Amino acid sequence: DLHGRRLGLLGLGKIGSRVARVGLAFGMEVTAWSQNLTKERVDEVGVTLAPAKEALLETSDFVSIHLALSDRTRGLLGAPELALMKPTAYLINTSRAAIVDQDALLTVLHEGRIAGAGVDVFDTEPLPADHPMRTAPRLLATPHLGYVSRANYERYYGQAVEAIEAYLAGAPVRLLPHPQA
Repeated sequence: DLHGRRLGLLGLGKIGSRVARVGLAFGMEVTAWSQNLTKERVDEVGVTLAPAKEALLETSDFVSIHLALSDRTRGLLGAPELALMKPTAYLINTSRAAIVDQDALLTVLHEGRIAGAGVDVFDTEPLPADHPMRTAPRLLATPHLGYVSRANYERYYGQAVEAIEAYLAGAPVRLLPHPQA
């Protein structure tokens, strides 16, 4: 089902480039765009540079967001941008909720103007029980689980335990410099 379909990536950094490789492995056409993306970078990853964000949105069967949240990316996809997507297209946002106008996303989902969305990030987390995202049609929502892996847990909690043990032993680790130093 994915072979020959177009995957549009907003962002081609560490995660976006890995998603690109998965798309390519499934025989997808992969195109990417971000405000600073270069031809050299897309060539390095083996994908096509979209001439503009709008072109990526108009031609992609799947749009996956892999951008850091900043003043330039906040609200990057609003009602006008979502209206460019094909009615058969899917939007995937595992990056940051504020990159997509949440009300505009809810509108296109309720009106059936895109096939669906997969979202792992929300404007309020944890998502309140009465939040409209919980009942939106054509939405696959997961509770911000992108970071959950055995390796991440071992790193986060392993270092926390190490820091506590070192402190209790009188030899703290990873100390921050004193602000007046």
